[in-house]
Amino acid sequence: MHHDPIELAVIGGTGLYALAELQDVSSHQPDTPYGTPSGPVRVGTLGGRRVAFLARHGESHSVPPHRVNYRANLAALKALGARRVLALNTVGGITGRFGPRVLACPDQLIDYTWGRIATICEEPGSEVLHVDFGDPYTPALRARVLAAAAEARVAVVDGGCYGATQGPRLETKAEIARMRRDGCDLVGMTGMPEAGLAREMGLDYACLAIVANWAAGAGPDPDETITLEEVLANVAAASAGIPALVSALLAR
Repeated sequence: MHHDPIELAVIGGTGLYALAELQDVSSHQPDTPYGTPSGPVRVGTLGGRRVAFLARHGESHSVPPHRVNYRANLAALKALGARRVLALNTVGGITGRFGPRVLACPDQLIDYTWGRIATICEEPGSEVLHVDFGDPYTPALRARVLAAAAEARVAVVDGGCYGATQGPRLETKAEIARMRRDGCDLVGMTGMPEAGLAREMGLDYACLAIVANWAAGAGPDPDETITLEEVLANVAAASAGIPALVSALLAR
């Protein structure tokens, strides 16, 4: 009864799931050794290829970033046969190339999170893995994402360093100034431990960062107050090309 392999798993918001015109959708909520994923995994076909979608924060967006069961989410996707994961992460922009409405495919990250379970080696008796994480995003998958973006004529900034913060509060201006000094271009709350866990589980993993706003003090107007309406409009604008990009990625 095993289906064709899942060509791509996408972790992100529910917005893309609605946009993507998946055919023959089935829902799965596999139990994993790490508990239950954030919500059901929706598996369907897009252009004849099987794709899985999972909403990182749950479909009602009720799970805060530090409480997401990142291990269960990735384990559920792997159990269903996914080997390649495209992570959609909403972020703030710190440096000039990464303003609101930009889509970026970062190549580096710095982890500022704390207290999150960040390894599959947590349980007593489990084998300790010291995975190579020099390139935190799988270079071959990043290259495919960038080629798909070019083919779909979707503008994506190649590279950048993602700084993962604990949240759920936004950062202070001093924290963002520090992150800029550290070399971060983007700031978000969901990039880690997801990327590190994917590496431990042997999954290919790349990030598409959706810039919703300038981080604190980073934009042209350092005292700008962000409204939720603006953020949502920016995310919608930046996300508009993602279905075409995913279709091109599946065709590659």
